[in-house]
Amino acid sequence: MWKEFKEFALKGSLIDMTVGIILGAATSTLVKSLINDVIMPPIGMLLGKVDFSNLFINLSRTHYASLTEAKAAGAPTINYGVFLNEVLNFLVVSFVLFLIIRQINRFRRKKEAPAPATKECPYCLSQIPSKATRCPHCTSQL
Repeated sequence: MWKEFKEFALKGSLIDMTVGIILGAATSTLVKSLINDVIMPPIGMLLGKVDFSNLFINLSRTHYASLTEAKAAGAPTINYGVFLNEVLNFLVVSFVLFLIIRQINRFRRKKEAPAPATKECPYCLSQIPSKATRCPHCTSQL
């Protein structure tokens, strides 16, 4: 088992996976900042200066002006604004990954192979030009 792991690690698979995870984490923080700092403030402003991260349902009977205040008091809350931010974050990350994978697949697509220049005669099994209608070796009609 150690030998298999050593081959796996030295082949580059482990390194590729590590780089992918690190890039994924970096991309996630970048997208989270994009959502919270760039996309949500204009949407909140258009909807009447609403801060989505501050939307919550207070389950206690005490009134709190903000989610931070409620959390500091230890009040039970349903943080649907934070959830909306996370859903939007997930959708943006998924869409960006879709675009990246789509582009990678486009680069990987192989061009269609050209038609073969020769074919095999079914009678004498010799190679003849693919456009030939008669075999030059056995003179059979193709």
